[in-house]
Amino acid sequence: MTIAASSADTSSALNVFLWVGVPYAALATFIVGHIWRYRYDKFGWTTRSTQLYERRLLRIGSPLFHFGILLVALGHIGGLLIPEPWTKAIGISESAYHAVAFTLGTIAGLAAVTGAVILIYRRRTVGPVFMATTRNDKAMYVLLMATILLGLGATLIGTLTGHPHDYRLTVAPWFRSIFYLHPDTALILKAPIAYQLHVLAAWALIAFWPFSRLVHVFSAPVGYLTRPYIVYRSRDSRLGNSPSRRGWERIGS
Repeated sequence: MTIAASSADTSSALNVFLWVGVPYAALATFIVGHIWRYRYDKFGWTTRSTQLYERRLLRIGSPLFHFGILLVALGHIGGLLIPEPWTKAIGISESAYHAVAFTLGTIAGLAAVTGAVILIYRRRTVGPVFMATTRNDKAMYVLLMATILLGLGATLIGTLTGHPHDYRLTVAPWFRSIFYLHPDTALILKAPIAYQLHVLAAWALIAFWPFSRLVHVFSAPVGYLTRPYIVYRSRDSRLGNSPSRRGWERIGS
């Protein structure tokens, strides 16, 4: 009985750590990390673009990845934040919702993965781009790809095996309960292990976000809309618009 009780206590503590402690720690790191980064590392708030080094692969991989990941993010926002009764109330059946979500989500996920693979291949094979890749970038790619592949794999495996999991009854309400400050760990424990791993990878990515190049997601050139024109003038009179007079130059008075 003592061993069984001890094992149950350990399991309960682990569940609280994974499904209560990790989410709140990741969210706190995400918020405080961005504030710190903006205050003390404004010059580092950049994508560190490598467009000058190589453009052919970048023109293919970058749009695929960015448009794909944008659709994936929008799908997650809708699926996690919009309760199931709300979609039913406006006449969207559960089967129709999952059919559309699966189709668009799979297409978006495959596009994001394909684009990311092209970008990673570019970083590994193009010398100057590889030299400009930091350890931080490599860690970011690992977390990003792990999160995307785990989510895509969980969806595809469930659908192809004929046992799709309705995450809107487990993962989504658990996610919302975190923001209600009353996390319900019993809900997330009902989800398959593939979804749980996807969630943990996502929290790790969120915690790492402020310290990577991903901060550029929250950058927008709003200031350019009201910024005055910049006039450039050359100090070299020979580069001016008016032609110079030909003749002898005066060297003294």
